[in-house]
Amino acid sequence: MKADQLLKNYAAGVRDFTGINLSEANLREANLSGIILDKAILDGANLSHANLSQASLIEADLNGADLSNADLSGSNLNGAILDGAILDGAILDGANLSQADLTVAKLIDTNLSEADLQEASLIAANLDGADLSGADLTVADLSQANLTQADLNQTNLSGANLDGANIEGTILDESV
Repeated sequence: MKADQLLKNYAAGVRDFTGINLSEANLREANLSGIILDKAILDGANLSHANLSQASLIEADLNGADLSNADLSGSNLNGAILDGAILDGAILDGANLSQADLTVAKLIDTNLSEADLQEASLIAANLDGADLSGADLTVADLSQANLTQADLNQTNLSGANLDGANIEGTILDESV
């Protein structure tokens, strides 16, 4: 299915697109609130500025996808593959990213407040200026991650791996 067909079906009320292949699709600025893209293939897709709030992207393949400035608030990305994805300025507050692969992902100035990142892989991820306040990073792997100026206030870092992480200027005052 092509991006334009997905948008037509979505506009007609269809929400479940489980397993769809949309590699390299251009869905920039699309309103896909509440869409179900579980196990979908979206590698290299352009979803910048898209509204994906309350979306379900469980185990979706978003390798190298552009999600910059996208609204993913309250979305479920459990087990999603976001290796090398661009999420700069994205809104992920309250999102479920548990067991997600965010290796070398760009999350500059991203809102991850109250997000569930339990057991997520954030190896060498760039979280410069990210808001992780109230997030759950239990057993997350943040080795080699850039956390410069990140807000980790009230963040659960129990069992998290911070080996080699850059925490210069990071707000850690009230971390749990």
